[in-house]
Amino acid sequence: MNTDVFILNTAVADFRSGEFEFVEKLVAPGGLAKCKSEYMPDYSQLQYKNWIARGLASAGGPGNAAPLMAKAGLNVAVGAYLGKGDFEGLDVQGRFFFDTMTKNNVDMSQTFIHPKFASGTTFIYEKGDRERGGIVYFPNANDDFDLELFKSSVTKLAPKVVYYMYSGLSDRADANGGKDLADFMRFCSQNNAITIADSHTLTNNPQLLLKSDSHVEGYKILEPLLYNLDLFFTSFDEARLIDHSIGEKLNLSGGPEIFINAFLVSLSQKFWQNKNPRIFGVTVRDGAFVLYRDALGHITGPVMVKSRFMSGLAIDLVGAGDSFRAGLVTYIVKNIDAFKTSKINITEAIQLANLFASLYIKAPLHDRYANFDKYENLIHLLP
Repeated sequence: MNTDVFILNTAVADFRSGEFEFVEKLVAPGGLAKCKSEYMPDYSQLQYKNWIARGLASAGGPGNAAPLMAKAGLNVAVGAYLGKGDFEGLDVQGRFFFDTMTKNNVDMSQTFIHPKFASGTTFIYEKGDRERGGIVYFPNANDDFDLELFKSSVTKLAPKVVYYMYSGLSDRADANGGKDLADFMRFCSQNNAITIADSHTLTNNPQLLLKSDSHVEGYKILEPLLYNLDLFFTSFDEARLIDHSIGEKLNLSGGPEIFINAFLVSLSQKFWQNKNPRIFGVTVRDGAFVLYRDALGHITGPVMVKSRFMSGLAIDLVGAGDSFRAGLVTYIVKNIDAFKTSKINITEAIQLANLFASLYIKAPLHDRYANFDKYENLIHLLP
């Protein structure tokens, strides 16, 4: 089977419950943090199994993207470390992630069992009354992600797209100031894969934006990485942090649109040194701003593509950015010859991404993939 998309790292089981009051002892209310694995609560495997049976778990990381693309008709594989345990060789969290992926026709042949660390686990404190609680992520086996090992997977699968999620969340993969990850993505490009990676929010401290000499150290790994990415999208909030950490510290006084346009132009001037097609963008509440260079060297944008799919109630916003990128990657794969040799319809590409995000955040928590269909059917929903 030819692989369309190979998604790497951050295999995680997300648990949501009002029981997790301990979360806000580790992060501020509404905050998000990566925590050291030794601080993970000592819950039993039976307790995790009970939470899963109660429908309190979902598959995060690649789970926010891989099944969506598979339901759209792509051949998708996931490369992951999962923890060792008594559930057919895996711990409960790893077994849940693995089974969720295989049930949705995702190839899990590139799964490696870590002999020491548990599977990645996230706890989301649901406070009720639509108030956002804190989120804590324990990387566990993901922190020991061996990029060299997965080079052989890239050679074996020969994917059209390699999607790494997320930079900034694995001590081993992010080592050497991001140079190892940049080298890995360059290797993927040399093996004819289109490359995409994203960066997880690494701080919730807006006060950093008020200090001219401040930065978030974790974003430094993007400097070598962005040279080697064909596709890169981030949120508006994170764009401000990225700019403050590795960019020009652009002035925010002109408003979000002026900032975003300047941010994208700045990224392109600094990181678009080769001649391959590129799409960089910033997602916002009602769509996305995008800068596109086609295979002929023509640049479109920055331009805002407003989502046509805003109506309806969002059930849960976690995974909105991942599902957006899943829609974009789906469009690229389905139009890959045009992407590599001429130009694609960039507005249509972003609208499909907007549609994927809308379908995902409006799906019930017990079935996050319920609203998805074949690409050929979804594309007809675009205006």
